[in-house]
Amino acid sequence: MNDIDAWVWWLVAAAGLGIPLVVTAMPEFGMLAVGAIAAAVASGFGADLVVQVLVFIIVSVALIAVVRPVAARHRAQRPQLATGVDALKGRQAVVVERIDGSEGGRIKLAGEIWSARALDTARAYEAGEEVDVVDIEGATAIIM
Repeated sequence: MNDIDAWVWWLVAAAGLGIPLVVTAMPEFGMLAVGAIAAAVASGFGADLVVQVLVFIIVSVALIAVVRPVAARHRAQRPQLATGVDALKGRQAVVVERIDGSEGGRIKLAGEIWSARALDTARAYEAGEEVDVVDIEGATAIIM
């Protein structure tokens, strides 16, 4: 196998490792592909096969050892986006129909009218009053 063939084979290996990267979304395959590209570069500079394999192993292992922990830390620190009713908890709403301990009423929450009941059944809320949504149970907002 001559020098030109070696770097071409390394690029073929890099492309071959890119396929499972796309299919499985496992970033380790991408790191191995980068190692294969580094070995192709070493081959292009005239390194023999042993050096090429060593470059592939060193670059691949270094990337996996360095990038994986950084990516895992980044993934763990990413804030979770609240959606649906979870996004409504903690928001403010305006009472549109009186809410007291014995009966629920209605609030305007995020531009929509919701049925609501008070968390503290001894307290009443009048129309126009601003309240905080503490929970959502079914289609009823629990306010305070």
